Amino acid sequence: MKVCVIGGAGYIGSHTVYELIDDHHEVVVIDNLSTGQRDAVHPKAKFHFGDITNFEQLDEIFKEETALKPFDAVMHFAAKIVVPESVEKPLDYYHNNVEGVRVMLAVMANHGVKNIIFSSTAAVYGQPENGVCKEDDETKPINPYGETKLASEKMIQWVSDAYDMNYCIFRYFNVAGAHESLEIGLNRDVLTHIIPITVQTALKIRDEMSIFGNDYDTADGTCVRDYIHVSDLAQAHVLGMKYIVNENKSGIFNLGSSKGFSVLEVVNEVSKYKPVNYKVGPRRAGDPAMLIASSNKAKEVLGFETERSLEKIIESDIKYREK
Repeated sequence: MKVCVIGGAGYIGSHTVYELIDDHHEVVVIDNLSTGQRDAVHPKAKFHFGDITNFEQLDEIFKEETALKPFDAVMHFAAKIVVPESVEKPLDYYHNNVEGVRVMLAVMANHGVKNIIFSSTAAVYGQPENGVCKEDDETKPINPYGETKLASEKMIQWVSDAYDMNYCIFRYFNVAGAHESLEIGLNRDVLTHIIPITVQTALKIRDEMSIFGNDYDTADGTCVRDYIHVSDLAQAHVLGMKYIVNENKSGIFNLGSSKGFSVLEVVNEVSKYKPVNYKVGPRRAGDPAMLIASSNKAKEVLGFETERSLEKIIESDIKYREK
């Protein structure tokens, strides 16, 4: 299939491009390189510089590519994703994350592209009551980032009804790790995820890390989260694309390991490699005690299962940063 990957120079997008190339698909990447890196794009993928919020620019790229061969599917990874920043700059998040999706869908409709695979987030659930999230649970985001993703989900569903499109919406949990080739990984200046922050501390890239709260109602008092390797996540996108294209169906799926690990367990796992210097601080506002995916639907419908353990996730991130 010919696949357009918007945001394909970013962390998750670039890993998905690698999986698509390995599965023998033709890949076209569109990215404005605001957070992505040009050298993270697979050498066999075609690259266009473009911004998802610019209709004329995106439409021209689609026109050029469609003249060669129509797109079978579009994958969306072009979102702003930092929760505290979304609280400080909600207008930026609504512009990029919601207006960008509107523009993308308008361009898809303009060129008759019928299949969209969309990156969403567990943040749409807000603070679930029992800590285990199912796709039909109530969605109550508690920050602008989660709100923009939920708004985009709903827009995709309405537009799909109106324009006879298929969609596969993936709600991510905590994504980490690096590609087995070590050619690509999470390489941002500002990291917000616990695994790369812990690894950086172990490697003395940062002096110290903070654990936010140790008085939660969990086994060791620290927050419990669900972690998934980025390559497992990327492979799910290939499965999701094949499902909606071949079956002519749509769906919303959680992507996680369905296993929970506490912050302290992550720190202890990294500490097996090198010591981690940490301090315990106060809780952060809005952090639920436990957030785990129920990934049964993805397993039953898409045949998706995670292959890489927490240990493998951490090992790959360490090797990438050492390199």
